[in-house]
Amino acid sequence: MYSEWRSLQLVIQSDRGHMSVLHSYPNNVGKDVAHAVVRPLGQGLNSSSVSSNESILKTDKEVKWTMEVLCYGLTLPLDGETVKLCVDVYTDWIMALVSRRDSIPQPIIKDPNLYVQTILKHLQNLFVPRIEYAHNQITLCLRVLAAVQKLAHDSANMSRETWEVLLLFLLQINDTLLAAPTIAGGLAENLADKLIGVLFEVWFLACTRCFPTPPYWKTAREMLANWRHHPAVVEQWSKVICALTSRLLQFTYGPSFPPFKVPDEDASLIPAEMDNDCVAQTWFRVLHMLSNPVDLSNPAIISTTPKFQEQLLNVSGMAQELIHHPCLKQLPQIFFRAMRGISCLVDAFLGIARINIIRERLPPYGISRPRSDSAPPTPVNRLSMPQASSTMNTTPPHSRRMRSVTVTKATVKASSGSTAHPPKVTHQTSTTSPLSSPNQTSSEPRPLPAPTRPKVNSVLNLFGQWLFDAGLVHCRLHSGMNRDGSMTASFIQILLSYKSCMTTPAGLDVRRKPSQISTENMVANPLFDANEFPDNYEAGRAEACGTLCRIFCSKKTGEEILPVYLSRFYMVLIQGLQINDFICRPVVASIILNSPALFCSDLKGIDVLVPYFISALETILPDRELSKFKAYVNPTELRRASIHILLSMMPLPHHFGTVKAEVLLEGKFSSEESSAHDKPVTFLSLKLRLVNVLIGALQTETDHNNTQMILGAMLNIVQDSALLEAIGSQTELNVGDNTHVSLKSHSRNSSGISMTSTGSSEATTPDSERPAQALLRDYGGTALHTDTATGLLIRSIHLVTQRLNSQWRQDMSISLAALELLSGLAKVKVSVDSSDRKRAVSSVCSYIVYQCSRPAPFHSRDLHSMIVAAFQCLCVWLTEHPDMLNEKDCLIEVLEIVELGISGSKSKTSDQEVRYKGDKELNPASMRVKDAAEATLTCIMQLLGAFPSPSGPASPCSLLNEETLIKYSRLTSTSKNHFRYFVLDNSIILAMLEQPLGNDQNPCPSVTVLLRGMSGRHAWTMQLHHQPRGSRANQKAFVPEPHPPPKGNMGIKYNVKHRPFPEEVDKIPFVKADLSIPDLHEIVTDQMEVQHEKLKKLMANQILYENALEKNSEERLSKTIFPDPDTECSPPPPAQEFQTARLLLSHFGFLSLEALKEPGNSRLPPHLIALDSTLAGFFDDISYLDLLPCRPFETVFIFYMKPGQKTSQEILRNVESTSNVQSNFLEFLLSLGWPVNVGKHPGWSGHISTSWLINTTGGSEEDTLSPDDTGGGIFSGEKNALYYADALTEIAFVVPSFVESSTDSLESGLGTQETETQMDLLPSLLKQAPLTLELFPNHSDNLGNSQRPSPTQKSKRLPLGRTVPPLGPETKVVVVWVERFDDIENFPLTDLLPETSTGVETTTNSSTSLRTTASDKDVPVVFIHPLRTGLFRIKVQGATGKFSMVIPLVDGMVVSRRALGFLVRQTIINICRRKRLESDSYNPPHVRRKQKIADIVHKYRNKLLEPEFYTSLFQEVGPKPLNP
Repeated sequence: MYSEWRSLQLVIQSDRGHMSVLHSYPNNVGKDVAHAVVRPLGQGLNSSSVSSNESILKTDKEVKWTMEVLCYGLTLPLDGETVKLCVDVYTDWIMALVSRRDSIPQPIIKDPNLYVQTILKHLQNLFVPRIEYAHNQITLCLRVLAAVQKLAHDSANMSRETWEVLLLFLLQINDTLLAAPTIAGGLAENLADKLIGVLFEVWFLACTRCFPTPPYWKTAREMLANWRHHPAVVEQWSKVICALTSRLLQFTYGPSFPPFKVPDEDASLIPAEMDNDCVAQTWFRVLHMLSNPVDLSNPAIISTTPKFQEQLLNVSGMAQELIHHPCLKQLPQIFFRAMRGISCLVDAFLGIARINIIRERLPPYGISRPRSDSAPPTPVNRLSMPQASSTMNTTPPHSRRMRSVTVTKATVKASSGSTAHPPKVTHQTSTTSPLSSPNQTSSEPRPLPAPTRPKVNSVLNLFGQWLFDAGLVHCRLHSGMNRDGSMTASFIQILLSYKSCMTTPAGLDVRRKPSQISTENMVANPLFDANEFPDNYEAGRAEACGTLCRIFCSKKTGEEILPVYLSRFYMVLIQGLQINDFICRPVVASIILNSPALFCSDLKGIDVLVPYFISALETILPDRELSKFKAYVNPTELRRASIHILLSMMPLPHHFGTVKAEVLLEGKFSSEESSAHDKPVTFLSLKLRLVNVLIGALQTETDHNNTQMILGAMLNIVQDSALLEAIGSQTELNVGDNTHVSLKSHSRNSSGISMTSTGSSEATTPDSERPAQALLRDYGGTALHTDTATGLLIRSIHLVTQRLNSQWRQDMSISLAALELLSGLAKVKVSVDSSDRKRAVSSVCSYIVYQCSRPAPFHSRDLHSMIVAAFQCLCVWLTEHPDMLNEKDCLIEVLEIVELGISGSKSKTSDQEVRYKGDKELNPASMRVKDAAEATLTCIMQLLGAFPSPSGPASPCSLLNEETLIKYSRLTSTSKNHFRYFVLDNSIILAMLEQPLGNDQNPCPSVTVLLRGMSGRHAWTMQLHHQPRGSRANQKAFVPEPHPPPKGNMGIKYNVKHRPFPEEVDKIPFVKADLSIPDLHEIVTDQMEVQHEKLKKLMANQILYENALEKNSEERLSKTIFPDPDTECSPPPPAQEFQTARLLLSHFGFLSLEALKEPGNSRLPPHLIALDSTLAGFFDDISYLDLLPCRPFETVFIFYMKPGQKTSQEILRNVESTSNVQSNFLEFLLSLGWPVNVGKHPGWSGHISTSWLINTTGGSEEDTLSPDDTGGGIFSGEKNALYYADALTEIAFVVPSFVESSTDSLESGLGTQETETQMDLLPSLLKQAPLTLELFPNHSDNLGNSQRPSPTQKSKRLPLGRTVPPLGPETKVVVVWVERFDDIENFPLTDLLPETSTGVETTTNSSTSLRTTASDKDVPVVFIHPLRTGLFRIKVQGATGKFSMVIPLVDGMVVSRRALGFLVRQTIINICRRKRLESDSYNPPHVRRKQKIADIVHKYRNKLLEPEFYTSLFQEVGPKPLNP
């Protein structure tokens, strides 16, 4: 930078201005003269009288002669007062440039600049070290430095020459004291901090008032390089460069850039009057004033300064002993502080907030990371660094905190003995350092870099060379490769082109064992052995590596990075992450801590590092204690960063599949290993290693946040594997700019289990076993080698269920996450054995039993929330796998758990003892637990095997109601009064229609029943038959048997006289008894004769008459056809009138007297009661009951954000056309649910005004979907929406679009005709508005059909209605597709919240109802950022609440196209379930319906006596004529 300018060092060395005439005389002469001359001058200064205080020197000659004496006096020993008086006089005289004093001679007052320049040269003599009376010299030097400070600050008349002399004076005294090797307790060590501080302070004042010329900058840079073995030099340089950077950023990036806060004492070093141009020029020059800070890692360079050579050659004459000087033992700490200072500058330019909250907690030998997460309040481990025994300031070079930083000083003793031993660990309690709040949770999101930050190339142009070199300090490089990057230009062209051939023999040997490394290939250094300080420089190297990782992770979307920078960065990572030969744990920890987003940043070629990161994760995650890392970092934070990296690498094996990868920097392995390991490795082959790391991490993790992240990753990998196998493909290549990646096989790749070393930089022994191996071996040999979806699912179920009922059952957040994982695994479409499914169900049941059986003091709302979540998980498994209940043992276990939840105990407590339901006292754990158990029972009885219903998945209920059934009956009237209404057990309303339907071809006792219960509305038609259904199917209609036809041949008719007795009777002789009855003629008299004759005539006439009738009858009969219709017998017609309601109730046993009586000891009504449907408002409440949802309903609003957009209107307009959105976005939308027409849709549509509609004819043909010409805006909820439903929940996905005018926004999703049809079917009270759930009071504004609002309208109005339980709590979830990841911070969530109206916000007639508006923090937002590789980066905000994070999607995860829709939908379901668990006002749908049924019973019960009730059953129902 100053190559064309000359240095002033020779000028300084040749300047004799500090020499006096008295130096030519003997010492005793000069001493006596100085003592005699100085004493009166000093007495004059110390006199209190004004006259004696006046200077005795009047002329220039007198002053100059006296100054010659004072110059010599400053060189005298400090045993007397001569030197002190000389200092007093000169410090008084130099104030002539500040203010006039009587004690200052007049010649100096007249020409102060000339004399002050001479005085400054004379004062150099004071800073020559004296062996004796060092304390007095320190005091006098500090006085001079203070006077110089005051002079520079307060003087307004200093000429350029004086400023230049002043700067050279400061450079000279610093060089005199600091250039030589440090002596413990010497003058240099005590004054170093003040010396360099005053130099920088005065230098900045000079820059403000008289900017130094380039020779002065060059001289300062050269001389400062000789002082770097002093810790104070690097400390002060870090302070001032940070203070300058703070000023620089203010005007460079504007007020919107995150402020770079430094302590006030550091900020005061920069003059306030320094203008922006001066700040920029000064900043760049001071930045390079330290030269290359990486030189601090090489004692050979530091010890080659002239003063080192001169002093040590005088002592021993052996140049080889330079690096053994004790002062060089501090170089590791100095190197670390220099790297820390550069790291702080990088963070400042990146705008990473809150970084120093972490650093303040770290020891001098610690690792910085851009996080504000705090660990548990355990002591902070500080690693002792070899340094001098003196006390030094270990404060970080700057602080980004808003408040002043409390400085703590640590006294660290120099370590003795061999440096090969591990450094000792000392502990410092957290109370001694200014920690952030110990209660600060570690789940806080990582701070994002500032959106207006500079590009990566710009930052690396400033700091890249230093950081790259520092990242490779003491790395073993081949002779063909060096750290200046001379060969990397060609190397990166090969590395990033993903070619599999490379002819360059030189490479980076990071895997050879020590015995295989040739010493001839190593870079030889005659003055420095790379193994001399193997451990000491790890801290600085780790800081540099971590800083590089933060820089590359800050890459903006679409930003291009120079290949040379990428190549050197990958070289640094490959070196830092090696674990097979030597492991540098501070470097590994620093890389891991600062690389959570490395694989999410679209770095070109980054995927070649996947095996190296896997090896590092295999070292960290399966190790439970991380005892060898505790000295450097907090283990919890290290594990969390490792998990973040693991989450970002999970989809890579499936995504790149069989693509081969090869890193050609690695040399060939040994000949005996080449055959086994010299095979290309595919990404798919890394899957098992990733899975093993994941499972090993879960087995050893103790932090609840880390555990939840791992559980989310498990569902990701299982679902992705299942979907990949389902499509029968092994690759999904949608790579933006990468084609093939080649990665030479590593010795650690083939086995899947790597080896770790036992020390910080020790060689790994073949017999050493890493923790993951033992953990995974215990898990089972067969599962270890199974990476199929089935194997992963089984492993996940086994591990999670085992942990759920052991370690995790006490932890609420982990328990909820584990149950969510099990729920997600139940939905994975993979065939597994029934025993594994039963294992999941059984473990959830055991979990419920344990939680319910905990002692009463442990029962709380949180515990009951865990039980409720377990019941919900159980419902998911049962609905997804209903065939499990076909097995008796599983059915019994589930029903016992339901019984436990409802009653509080099981009936069967042992093999012999059984307690019946009637004998038990209901004592559930809580009403919430009871409700959850009832919901599970309803799920078993109503949903298993019956979903989707005939109505489709949009409605688990029947779409029929009274109006529909009346239409299809044989009744002429359409009045609802034809229905009889009864209530069973105060929970089910029966609406019974006794008329058979019009399409019934076989009349029989029929009844149509609408059952309205807790699970919804169901329609059944029942018929009474006396034969089984199967027998009736083949039976013909009954036809009576006809008479046989008459025969025409009547046969021969014989005239036979019929006798009453046989002829033999006449042959029997009479006896006296026979003659005892006389004959008629014997007793007839004349009178009787007359009567007798008369009777004869009558008989004769009668005979004639009868004969005539018989003849006529025979004649008529002969003329009659057969059979005679008048006389033929025929069966009666079937009965058409039945009292089927009475029959049904009777057959089911509800008409007994016991069922009609009021229970004596209960407030409940009888088992059967009748409702009076004639009361006003009855059908309104019935209609409202029909509108209460049967499942929880969620609403998701999806937005699309293009790069640079900040306003809501811009975002809403994106979805109007396919040209505005990416094709993957439309694919993502259709993966969330299926399109529905809001006008025909019977489920939740995203707004209450168009939801749960029945009896609609639907929209017109123009409403048909045409997604080809839309960017998703067609699903705005106005006419169409996306919908998903399963047996337990329903979700509406709405894509809000821009509405041009208020008139357009008021258009309804239903046509005029269908709206009128719907209105006709509603009760009269509801005809003021569309069919909706919002029947709440205190809404005086009624909307007509023309005023019906759209779902995207900002303000909604609700119709007048009655008091019902609220629908809350409502959880809205926002999903944002963001093309540029940096735009996340600019997402206008507040402006877009009005577009997310669902109508539920206005249900405010209850103290427990929701707030009308939700704050930004309460709205969960899932950001999806498409990467150039075809994968998707996830950021989740606002989804953490009382119960911590929600899975499966967690912040920082990367997912594939296949699994994106499923994981987003599952996360939304889990978020909403968590919110409902947190809410105190939420009631499940079946509870709300139960409450409404009870309300209807209370209002409309028909209280009839038993006789009256029975009589009403025999009476017809129907509309009664109105009275005139």
